[in-house]
Amino acid sequence: MIELVVGAKDLARVRFGRSALEEVTFSLGVLAGRKGAALHGPWIKAAKAGLAGEDLSLLNALTAKGNYYPGFLVPPPRETDGAFEDEVERVRETSAEEVRRELDLCWPEDLPSRLRPLYDNPPRHLAELAEVLTTYWHKAIEPAWPRIKALYDADLAHRSAALTKGGLDRLFQELHPQVEYADDRLKLHLAAHSASVRTAGAGVLLIPSVFIWPRIAVFDTDDYQPAIAFPVRGVGTVWSDGPPRETVTPLAGLVGRSRATLLVLLELPRSTTQLAQTLGVTAATVSEHLAVLKRSNLVRSRRDGRSVLYERTTLGSRLLIDHS
Repeated sequence: MIELVVGAKDLARVRFGRSALEEVTFSLGVLAGRKGAALHGPWIKAAKAGLAGEDLSLLNALTAKGNYYPGFLVPPPRETDGAFEDEVERVRETSAEEVRRELDLCWPEDLPSRLRPLYDNPPRHLAELAEVLTTYWHKAIEPAWPRIKALYDADLAHRSAALTKGGLDRLFQELHPQVEYADDRLKLHLAAHSASVRTAGAGVLLIPSVFIWPRIAVFDTDDYQPAIAFPVRGVGTVWSDGPPRETVTPLAGLVGRSRATLLVLLELPRSTTQLAQTLGVTAATVSEHLAVLKRSNLVRSRRDGRSVLYERTTLGSRLLIDHS
C-alpha cells in the first residue's frame, strides 16, 4: 500500500489533469496483450494496422514491467489540458541524472539490453524516444482522441457533482476501489508497493485514463507532483455503443456472461430499458439479472425522475478488478 499524507494545503490543491502522453504509455501494455486486450479489441485492431512496420522496441522495453514505469516517461501534466507536443518535450528535456536514476529504480539489476544506450547516452536516445512516442501518438492514439476526450468530459462532470454533493470524502470514495481516504491520508491499495509519502502542500493531481483500466497508477517521486491515474467512467463502452461481450470472459465463468456484461456496462448509471436496448434482450430479462446482482450487493439502484437507474457498487467494481 502507498500512503499519501495530505494536509490542508494539499486538499485545497486537489485538481484534475488530462494527459495524452500517459494514454500513450498505458496503451502499450494493452497493445502487448498484458491487460485489457478484450476490452480494447477494436482499438487494438486499428492501432496495429496503423503501426505496421514501426519499431516499438524502445517503448516496449520501457513499459515491460506493467504499471511500473520510469518517471520520466510519464511526467504528470502541469496543466489541465496540455498539448501532447509539450508533454513529449518534457521527456526530451529530462536530465541525464534523472534518466539513470529512474532506470536504476526500475531495474536495480539486469537493465534490459535495449535500454543500455539510453542509460549510457541519455540526450541522444531521449531524442529517439521522443520521436517514437510522437509516431505512436499520431498513428495509434490521436485518431481515437475525440472519443477519449468525450469520456473525460463526462467523467469530470460526474466528479464535480460528487465534490459538490459530498465534498472530498465522496470524491475519493467514488474514485476507485483501490483508493481510500481517511484521517488525512490517501491510502492506495497496491499489493506490490509499500511507502508513506508526505505531499508537503504540493496537492494531489487526479488523472482519468482509458487505457489504465481496471487498476490505478500512482506517481509519488520527489520530482513530480503526487498524482493518481484512475480508470475513466464508461470505459466499457469507449469503442462501441453495443455490448462489450468479449470484455467479460474471466468473470463470466463466475457469474455468467450476461451478468458480467451488465457489471461492465454499469460503470455509468443506466436504466433497465437502456440496458435492454444495448444488450438486445428484453427488459424483463435484464430485470431478472439486475435483481440477482442487487441481492449480491454488486449493483445498486436509485430513482431519477420517472426512471430507476442502476450502477455498480464498490464490491462490483472490485469483482471486475479481481477477475480482469
